[in-house]
Amino acid sequence: MENICENINFIEETINSVKNISKAVELIAVTKTFFYQDVLEALKCGIKHVGENKIQEALPKFKQLGSSIDDVTKHFIGHLQSNKAKKAVENFDLIHSLDSINLASIISRYAAVAGKVQNCLIEIKVDKEAAKTGVTPEELKDFYKKCILIPNILIKGLMVITPYSSNPEDSRQYFKQVYNSFEYVKKSFGNSEFAILSMGMSGDYKIAVEEGANMVRIGSAIFGERDYGNK
Repeated sequence: MENICENINFIEETINSVKNISKAVELIAVTKTFFYQDVLEALKCGIKHVGENKIQEALPKFKQLGSSIDDVTKHFIGHLQSNKAKKAVENFDLIHSLDSINLASIISRYAAVAGKVQNCLIEIKVDKEAAKTGVTPEELKDFYKKCILIPNILIKGLMVITPYSSNPEDSRQYFKQVYNSFEYVKKSFGNSEFAILSMGMSGDYKIAVEEGANMVRIGSAIFGERDYGNK
């Protein structure tokens, strides 16, 4: 408990140390592979946003957390398969990984059944590897124009996962690129709801904030190294 609180305080202090932040930066505690007891401790330390990557891991954890997670914003930050979209819509407030019009249409259909408007972020692809998902910066304008015509979804901003590097500075070029795409969409379409830029993880979140992120996704810097053998 003590370490988790200390880690959260350190991260918040680091974020606040960045000069010229234009707006508050939301801290998402990424809880994949960590047990519900760890999440509960983070909530007691003031965390208001939790992020999960896999539906099958998140839902039992949410059930164990019970009412303690009722007022917490739940973020789905992993790649979303179409056959998991129904559960994502039913259980998450913000989907970070919208990457195709087909997925947008499926989310729309389930959101209509659930009687809600599903908030989403468009995932931007900056890595040229074919295996990576997302929408390229060059495709973004047309993709966004199509998305805003689809009912029951609301595009709230952009998300990016940068290529892994042991040097956090390597992420800066990608953060700059996505920030420029974010500003372009805001200015071109004048949508006040388009306001979230989700960039940065445990190793590079400070650089992300320096480059305009207003939402960061942090797991190991809060909870410690993950033990994937437990999952």
